[in-house]
Amino acid sequence: MEREEIIRIGGALDDTTIATIEGMNATSAELTEAMNWIANDEALISDGHHLPAGRVAALIDVLEQADQALNPPDFE
Repeated sequence: MEREEIIRIGGALDDTTIATIEGMNATSAELTEAMNWIANDEALISDGHHLPAGRVAALIDVLEQADQALNPPDFE
């Protein structure tokens, strides 16, 4: 998957995250599934979907780390 497709699916991602995803050789379907899990995990679980595994789970980890780096929690 190329940079443009990663951005189209994942939105505004930093260069490091994009490079990491490129290096994982993930498919657009896997990235889309990972994005769906991040956006709506409770609904997917309620619908009986199995928890993500393999590359999808790894993509979720990468995307969540990127989100935490860009949006650190506010403890005030």
